[in-house]
Amino acid sequence: MTDKPREECCHCAPLSDKTVVQPDKSRLLQRLARIEGQVRGVSGMIADDRYCVDILTQVAAVKSALDAVAMQLLENHVQGCVARALGTGSAAEMAAELLDVVKKIR
Repeated sequence: MTDKPREECCHCAPLSDKTVVQPDKSRLLQRLARIEGQVRGVSGMIADDRYCVDILTQVAAVKSALDAVAMQLLENHVQGCVARALGTGSAAEMAAELLDVVKKIR
């Protein structure tokens, strides 16, 4: 019998109270690497004195990409951590934490 890699599921028991392996971790990291490249591109545009509207368009694209990552992480959190908390009786604490994080990312 082989063990399933922890990377595949954040619905498994957490590594600690505040450490959870994300499902599709490699895909999230690839998206973040792409965003990092976009940010470097924006820096280059500013260094090259590019047109303001072109730079702002790229900034908007970076923000949109980061929002997509945040929504994926939020979905993972709800499907894993929050669902698990509902089963353990710590739902009120988890609901408060969830509302706090939603306020931060909106």
